[in-house]
Amino acid sequence: MTPGLPSGSVGRFVGPEGCRRKFLRFFPGGFRDATYISWEREYKWNAHLRWTEHLDAPRMRALIESGEHLVLASKAVAIESRTNLLFSFEKIALRHAVRDPEGARTFCEGLYDFLHGPGTEEARFQRWIDAVARLPRRQTRVLTWPFLTVFGFIAQPGRHILLKPHVTRRAANRYGFEFPYRSTPGWDVYACLRTFAEQVRADQRPLRPRDMIDLQSFIWVQGSDEYE
Repeated sequence: MTPGLPSGSVGRFVGPEGCRRKFLRFFPGGFRDATYISWEREYKWNAHLRWTEHLDAPRMRALIESGEHLVLASKAVAIESRTNLLFSFEKIALRHAVRDPEGARTFCEGLYDFLHGPGTEEARFQRWIDAVARLPRRQTRVLTWPFLTVFGFIAQPGRHILLKPHVTRRAANRYGFEFPYRSTPGWDVYACLRTFAEQVRADQRPLRPRDMIDLQSFIWVQGSDEYE
């Protein structure tokens, strides 16, 4: 269990400096702290390493060209399943969405295009939104911000970040960053999140953040109930 802060202390941890103090209260060694690595970074980085080993661009392309969409989708689901980045209902919706061949094809081709396709990042992200919107669904929708952003975060943590709406909005408010969140997915919200992450990178330079894993983890610490 994550230890909590003393009652009434949350108000002291606002703004870039206050948020840094809060982070260091839990992880005195910053982003190189052994506890930070164990609790927040290691499992995310390991997911990235598994993705790089099994689903880099050439392997994804080969599986798509050979029509093995179910195999590719199964590998992606297996890598994500070993993390806690999606809620259980999102994991279930993901498995249902890629269970049939057409859903797997839509997912795989859309994800490859998002990660490695032509055009601007905005254009690729919008095409990914469109692909996810076409996925089969049962009781739970798949077009959620965590679903849209988790695979980019795992595959390319140098470029992409995970959006957990409640935690991110709470963290942005405490940090003093204006984050005009909207539940309907769109590039403007995602681009603003990346701007927030880059602001955190600049402000927290003394902690030497390496990638979006560190930046997302910093944001998570500010907004999650786990760290209250």
